[in-house]
Amino acid sequence: MRTVDWIFEQRVMPHIDAITEHMSKYAGLGDMQVGSSNLGDVYSRHGRQNKALEWYTRALTGYENALGVDHPTTLSTVHQMALVFNTQGQYEKALEWYGRALAGEEKALGADHPSTLSTVCGMASVFGKQGQYDKALELYGRVLAGEEKALGADHPSTLTTVHGMAAVFDRQGQYDKALEWYGRALVGREKALGVNHPLTQNTIRSLIDLHETTGQTEQARNLRTRFRVPHSPSK
Repeated sequence: MRTVDWIFEQRVMPHIDAITEHMSKYAGLGDMQVGSSNLGDVYSRHGRQNKALEWYTRALTGYENALGVDHPTTLSTVHQMALVFNTQGQYEKALEWYGRALAGEEKALGADHPSTLSTVCGMASVFGKQGQYDKALELYGRVLAGEEKALGADHPSTLTTVHGMAAVFDRQGQYDKALEWYGRALVGREKALGVNHPLTQNTIRSLIDLHETTGQTEQARNLRTRFRVPHSPSK
């Protein structure tokens, strides 16, 4: 998503809230799966995960009834629900829902389909956060090989995987590797998404934090100056 679109959504969020309140009164009427799923996406992008889960659940019920449990559209909603649980730190639930999505996607789409790889990437993220680094790196490696082949090295999805691998190396204390992979993610994200995109900003802050952790204060300061990143209150 473009930064300008994200900013627009943020500005009109009060109107979205009003619309969803109205829609909730008629949730059982008509074909609302697509609308419910889209609303889940919006709330998830803006950090309102409980609202996202509410609308994804409604979408999932509709898709299961209309399309079946193994339809790619249904499985996409299953994946999005797993992502919400991942973001909330409910890792066991996240793995459960990612596992359900993965089983269906491998059967319906194939092991190397971008949607399948996105689910594997989500599972790798969970394992990394749980400290299961070998599992995380193994899955990220599978994803990266598939995405580079299917999407290219500079595709936003590929760069998400690159950032994820950097985060695993960071948690492991393999700081040289983490710097290398964060650097690759930053170059790609700055080019593909722009410097102000939340994902680019996430990589910038990860690099700054890593430099500060390793005592490279000058490098951290240079990044803050270059990208106009303020010091956090705790520092």
